[in-house]
Amino acid sequence: MGTETKSNSYTGQISTSGGNPKVMKDSLSLVRQTVNQQSQSNQNQYQTDNDNHLNSNSNSYSNATKNQPETNHTEKNTSPSPKESKKIIVPFVPIFVGEADVIQGAKELLKVIRPNWDLAHVEFKSFTDGITNKLVGCFHKPTTKLKKNDGNDDDDKEQQEPYVPPIKVEDPAVQEEEDEDEEEFTANGETDGLPLQYSDNVVLVRVYGNKTDLLIDRKAETQNFLLLHTYGLAPSLYATFKNGLVYEYVPGTTLNTESVLCPEIWPLVARRMAEMHRKVRKNVGDIVGGAAADTSSADAVADAAKQLPMIWTKTQSFLDLVPERFTDAEKHKRVKGTFLPICRLREEFNSLYKYLVALDSPIVFSHNDLLLGNVVYTKSMKTVNFIDYEYADYNFQAFDIGNHFAEMCGVDEVDYTRYPKREFQLQWLRVYLEEYLQRTNIQSDEVDLLYVQVNQFALASHIFWTVWSLLQAEHSTIDFDYVGYAFLRYNEYLARKEEFLSLTAASQKNNK
Repeated sequence: MGTETKSNSYTGQISTSGGNPKVMKDSLSLVRQTVNQQSQSNQNQYQTDNDNHLNSNSNSYSNATKNQPETNHTEKNTSPSPKESKKIIVPFVPIFVGEADVIQGAKELLKVIRPNWDLAHVEFKSFTDGITNKLVGCFHKPTTKLKKNDGNDDDDKEQQEPYVPPIKVEDPAVQEEEDEDEEEFTANGETDGLPLQYSDNVVLVRVYGNKTDLLIDRKAETQNFLLLHTYGLAPSLYATFKNGLVYEYVPGTTLNTESVLCPEIWPLVARRMAEMHRKVRKNVGDIVGGAAADTSSADAVADAAKQLPMIWTKTQSFLDLVPERFTDAEKHKRVKGTFLPICRLREEFNSLYKYLVALDSPIVFSHNDLLLGNVVYTKSMKTVNFIDYEYADYNFQAFDIGNHFAEMCGVDEVDYTRYPKREFQLQWLRVYLEEYLQRTNIQSDEVDLLYVQVNQFALASHIFWTVWSLLQAEHSTIDFDYVGYAFLRYNEYLARKEEFLSLTAASQKNNK
């Protein structure tokens, strides 16, 4: 919800302000050397893993799991031991990209991470639909030599290869500390299926929006990006720079309010989310929640109590940052009657949270921001992939699902009559549970219980993005009516509160 994708089409150029990229040139030669060494290492490693694990025609980072049996088996603990964990080194490029010339900044980055590219043959597209960050696609159009039949090499002619422009894609970001030269990360993820890159000729450059460090822990986001990549659930991260990152392009189309309901798409989303919830663990010491899928890990249950769910920690931190008086007088006038003093909203959330905790929803590693623009559907492969991991963290299972259901109503044109009806939700949740629990004999009581939890946690989603919107209204320079969006979410919370909190599962009724 919070970052790259609040609409589903790219129009125009980025509106920018600021200075040219600031480059620490004395450091770039070392970075280039690191990039070249890592590129060669990755190529060798990829070839080995590809020979062992992948079909040579594979071209999606989702392929590692798309052919995996989805039912009638018990999950085995296939995560490698710490000694077997693969180390990913992501170069840090000491460049700051100013908002006045994002494309020039992208060129400076390409000189470092793609030194073999001829910038004269690179096309840049600025995407304008993000409401927190700036995104630039860099499309390299390499040339090929066409020889005459007489075999005279001197008369060779260059011809540009066909170029396919970007399709609707919105993606994630990652941040690095300014004083670090590289990001090094080791994860205990499943690595039996390293992804093939979609194209070596396309990269995406993301520049963080103003004051977004108040909302997002960029260091943790980098860790999440790399963590999910080790599980085959995220694209490649090529490099980070002072105020952004460079990463792999994901082909496909982002979902909209119609396509998310298509019978050939929504089951893919349900299974993909369940796969993330079932598999992803930060490391052995941090395994928490979702233990039903990995009963061999007794520590998972014991450690669950040590984890504070993201919805609690993030909401509290956001509430702490919302000003009691907004800098813009007109915005302050709009919000003061409903949202200020902010202690009233805090009390409302705390009361709701106390109720939700008692539902005992499992704590799993969650995306936490599955708006429609963060789900990319690749029709040719019949797969979906999630993008944008800024809020990924351990959280209640039911929150991740409830948040996705709430996002089915749209963002730019919000219509809460689109909130999925009970019949659709029950079908969606059954598919989800089949993947999450790894069995087909899902009982109606299990689906019914999750249905109640999901809709009640959807209330927490409304409050979370309400507070987020208020904070963005104070700091963001993006042209978006954050105050208006805050009212939309909070009004829906108030409208649904009594209805959703009155829901009771059949199993709960029987226990009374």
